Amino acid sequence: MANILVCDDERSICEMLDISLRRDGHRVETVQSGQAAKSKIDAALYDVIITDIKMPKIDGIEVLRHAHQVSPDSAVILITAVEDYEAAVEAVKAGGATDYIRKSPGLVDEIRLAIKRALEKLVLSRQNFALRRDAAARNSLDNIIGSSPAMEKLKQTVRTVASTASTVLIHGESGTGKELVARAVHVCSPRATEAFVSVNCGAFPETLLESELFGYLKGAFTGANQNKRGLFEVADGGTIFLDEISEMTLAMQVKLLRVLQERTVRPVGSTSEISIDVRVIAATNRELDKAVAENLFREDLYYRLNVIPILVQPLRERPEDIPLLVNHFLKKYAAAAGRSILRVHAPSLAALCDYEWPGNVRQLENTVERAVALETTDELHVELPAEKPKARAAAASAGGGTLPEIGGEITLPAGMGMENYVAGIERTLLQSALQHCGGVQTKAADHLGISYRSFRHLMKKYGL
Repeated sequence: MANILVCDDERSICEMLDISLRRDGHRVETVQSGQAAKSKIDAALYDVIITDIKMPKIDGIEVLRHAHQVSPDSAVILITAVEDYEAAVEAVKAGGATDYIRKSPGLVDEIRLAIKRALEKLVLSRQNFALRRDAAARNSLDNIIGSSPAMEKLKQTVRTVASTASTVLIHGESGTGKELVARAVHVCSPRATEAFVSVNCGAFPETLLESELFGYLKGAFTGANQNKRGLFEVADGGTIFLDEISEMTLAMQVKLLRVLQERTVRPVGSTSEISIDVRVIAATNRELDKAVAENLFREDLYYRLNVIPILVQPLRERPEDIPLLVNHFLKKYAAAAGRSILRVHAPSLAALCDYEWPGNVRQLENTVERAVALETTDELHVELPAEKPKARAAAASAGGGTLPEIGGEITLPAGMGMENYVAGIERTLLQSALQHCGGVQTKAADHLGISYRSFRHLMKKYGL
């Protein structure tokens, strides 16, 4: 089923195509002028646009140009009452008409075939997009490295839930590989040939996140120069992965809840809705039940998302997986760097296994990558990451004193109020994290265990 716009100055053609295409299950709108067609294209998203070439004032070529500019994903089929090869050449130059059909007694059948070809091309394009995007994840279960009981149980859970269409909520600390698990669910599912679309909900302000997820129409806001399909529509037939779901504002949570309930999206600036068939997988590094209790996350949305919960254990709770991960990353980065590194220095491996890895697998991967880049022998020597700065030490640096153990008496420095004291601690922690992470703000936010949005807010607050 497709959204189709028909434009022809002959009412009988519009009525004939409207009746015939609706019988085929399509959603059809008809107009009888080029100006009306342009207005419709500005106000809604169409899969296929069928327009007559010869029309008074604004002809079909102008409609084609406008569609190519405003809605480039739409297929345009040109029809004409006479053979006009010059118009056909101009149509190709104007932006590439999908088909060019002469009006005849068999017009409806030819239009049906043209629509079928256009939709097959659209599906193929989306499948190619999905295959390109998921090329590195074809063997996703093999990419989940680990043989510990926790990882074996995780892999079995992925195999079990993949065949369902239920919503999945993945819990786990930052760096544990939640997106890798989401990709594995997708690749093992019947939707594997369709798109897997990943969205970091904490990386967008509310207004931008809405337009990214649901799409928008030209003119919906400043900078909206053409119609754009939202990521939910891009993922139609496949899977959308909503990472850091806890960072969504309450207003956006309401809109997402409606999408999950109605299975439709409304692009920003549109009055019509688009049906979607998308599996939703969400992930969080926070305890959403506590966020619900604190009125920071909607209870109804939480239960909609938490149909199938999956927990990804932190690396410190499965140290037996560390040697496998280290060897996996060694092979990966040694090959990429063209290095001949045959093994890991035994004391280095022992030290890696003893380390607690607060940044989990992501931190371990970065550590091995750095070691490979610096290694000059055929044996990998690894320098452990610096320990995370202690909050108590940071507080001493900020406040000019030390914080006593919990339960003791806290004495603030003379002349300093609590608000300024806490502000000093926060500012020092931000600066320390930035220095530790080489100025990369997203890594610094992970290092502090806060969202990127909260990190940016604090950076702005303290003028950093």
